[in-house]
Amino acid sequence: MKIAASSATRTPAAPAVDQVDASYLEGLLGYNARRAALAVIEVFLQRMAVYDLRPVDFSVLSLVTHNPGITSRQLCTTLGILPPNLVGMINALEKRELIARQPHPRDGRAMGLHLTPAGQKLMRDAERTAAELEAEVATRLSAGEAKTLIRLLKKVYL
Repeated sequence: MKIAASSATRTPAAPAVDQVDASYLEGLLGYNARRAALAVIEVFLQRMAVYDLRPVDFSVLSLVTHNPGITSRQLCTTLGILPPNLVGMINALEKRELIARQPHPRDGRAMGLHLTPAGQKLMRDAERTAAELEAEVATRLSAGEAKTLIRLLKKVYL
């Protein structure tokens, strides 16, 4: 025999949401920066798959491209990477014959990183792809707005 629940023990019906209010989140710098980053990174991952490069690999190789002889310590400082995490990455890039270590001219304990010819070709293509991607994702911004956005984002993390 079933006993009906009394009205005192019933839970009220849960409210329904017809329109989501995200105004609080949309007012947060971190939320907006993350949403923008995710939109760009998704396309970046697709485009860089042909080069077998993750964002961090691209960043490391780009710094080596524009700073031949850069040391691992300088890479870690510039990118905010912990040394143990960079070691494996450098080893993998070296194994792919994209970079080579050479003795540093002023610091006998350090090794400078240089692109190999294969690394130079890959980065010419990858940086061209990155520039095209940046132009595409910034289509909603004027050139001035894009420059201002970059300047403002740097103020947050530098």
